[in-house]
Amino acid sequence: MRDTPAEATKLSELSSHQKKSGLAAWLGWFFDGLDLHLYTLVATVFVAELLMVKEADPDVGRYGSYIQAAFLLGWALGGAFFGIIGDRLGRSRTLVLTILTYALFTGLSFFAENWWQLMIFRFLAALGIGGEWAVGASLLSETWPKKWRPWIAAVLQCAVNFGILAAIAGVFLLQKVPGYEPRWVFLIGVLPAFVTLWIRKEVPETAEWSAEKGKREAPSMMGLFGRDIRRTTFIASTLCAISLTGHWCFMFWQQAFIRSHPEVIARSLDKASVVATALFCVISASVVGNFASGWAAHRFGYRRALAAFFGVYFVLMALTFATPWSLNQTYALYAGVGFCQGVFGLFTMALPPLFPTLLRTTGAGFSYNIGRVFAAAGTVFFGIFAKPSDFSSVLLYASILFLPAAILAMWLPTEEATS
Repeated sequence: MRDTPAEATKLSELSSHQKKSGLAAWLGWFFDGLDLHLYTLVATVFVAELLMVKEADPDVGRYGSYIQAAFLLGWALGGAFFGIIGDRLGRSRTLVLTILTYALFTGLSFFAENWWQLMIFRFLAALGIGGEWAVGASLLSETWPKKWRPWIAAVLQCAVNFGILAAIAGVFLLQKVPGYEPRWVFLIGVLPAFVTLWIRKEVPETAEWSAEKGKREAPSMMGLFGRDIRRTTFIASTLCAISLTGHWCFMFWQQAFIRSHPEVIARSLDKASVVATALFCVISASVVGNFASGWAAHRFGYRRALAAFFGVYFVLMALTFATPWSLNQTYALYAGVGFCQGVFGLFTMALPPLFPTLLRTTGAGFSYNIGRVFAAAGTVFFGIFAKPSDFSSVLLYASILFLPAAILAMWLPTEEATS
């Protein structure tokens, strides 16, 4: 019998299928966040170790940006690749493949002996992380009640945040172990592989995908550029490209900025602890931002919520890097920026319904993850041309990207695509 999720008004009314799908997607996103930030937490020190130079050496920033760019590129390609597989093979089975991919190659990063080996492993791990986003979003879009979607988006985004916090905690604990080496953190990334055993056994395919698959084969990716859907594809892809470039410039280079903060240098503070504290401020605040953006979407609609949050993102990020602040003030401003990052959770439920069922993971994955290509280029650009002592200018310029993102958000379609 086919689920009718729109009839459920409270948790107790959800079917077993819906609950299992929700848990599977949440766990997938949790481990996304975990594997996603293991590298950023040790990027500077580990890359310096692989290059056999000091952390302040310009090559650390340059090669570190290459590795991060490869990761973002892999994320983009993974979203497109696994999006196609998800529309053909099914949501549940593809979810298993994506998690296994990023768990395996994050773990293999432990064995990297030079920077290009680490770059390859991060690229391959990113294929799975990018794919999991599209598959998990479509899985819940097709199983949970429509009116719950803004809150589902918030809960899913929180899973990523909790995963990042878990990465921070894991790295912090490992640093206390005698003989600690930065490469150890990548072994934490193997843990998600065990979740796939449960998903494969307990989470069935969605009724909507099964019904459509029985009628006809999924169209090719070129279907995204058909007459009826290409405008949606273009607007969604451009919006994601602009906003994610600005976002990832902050997420990657903020740790370099905080490590070189005058107060950190003058007081000889432990840089690893400072970086962890800064990221904790960002991620903790983003949990609140997830639900704030969900409320805004529920109250005013996705377009206005996206536009408002991107506008505030610009203001706070520009304020953070336009003028010097004390370390504690910087932490507080980082939290403000983190609050605005809750906006990215809205894409989870806003994008999939814009595309037909058999193009849903392909369309959502392509649109969202194409931003990783531009973010990768931006990361490399700033890594090459930024002076180690002037990351504030890099981040200030990156903040400007949120202005056109706020404008473009108002052009998103308001009605869902039909099957």
